[in-house]
Amino acid sequence: MKALLDRARSFKRRVDFESDEYRKLAVGQFPEALFITCSDSRVIPALITGARPGEIFELRNAGNIVPPHDAYGAASGEAATIEYALEVLGVQDIVVCGHSHCGAMGALKYGVDLSGLPRVDAWLDHARPALEPVLGDTGAARERDTGNDGAGRDSASSEDPALREVVQLNIRNQLAVLRGYPVARQQLDAGRLRLHGWYYEIDTGQVHELDADGAFQVHDS
Repeated sequence: MKALLDRARSFKRRVDFESDEYRKLAVGQFPEALFITCSDSRVIPALITGARPGEIFELRNAGNIVPPHDAYGAASGEAATIEYALEVLGVQDIVVCGHSHCGAMGALKYGVDLSGLPRVDAWLDHARPALEPVLGDTGAARERDTGNDGAGRDSASSEDPALREVVQLNIRNQLAVLRGYPVARQQLDAGRLRLHGWYYEIDTGQVHELDADGAFQVHDS
């Protein structure tokens, strides 16, 4: 923590806040995209995209999950962020970005015992039913440590292909849930919103983009 605190205290000295770039930020924010991703500390949206301050609006939680739209208006941080991004900020692109070695998806895939983390277990229920076809026999769970995103921590450097399948299906599923939000549906129908699915490999830096045919592909820059 000391290193983080020291860098925070010296931040003003390390950045030129007299530049026009930072002065303009005081006027307001005009992000290009809403970036929905996992709260995993290894996934840094600005680092992946090279975004400057003010260019992306972020929504992060365990498993990059978008809860279903509640017709009765129940409040959630996710619903509020999506609504604000589209209605106030006018973003025209939304990225749902899952990643390799995801503890949340690993917990679902391998049937990790989450009885000691009831709120995490309840949160993952948003994603669990739509993932059932690729979860397999969760009764034969692997032994895993508990990670900071509330699920299993994968200590292996290479990812199980079966986990990749779960993560990528979850990305597709969350995009489908997002389309069920009236505010998103309205913008999509009007041609003012584009949805993107990304799969990020934390050990290689590779970004796989979801194509129109439903497959994840790596595109040359």
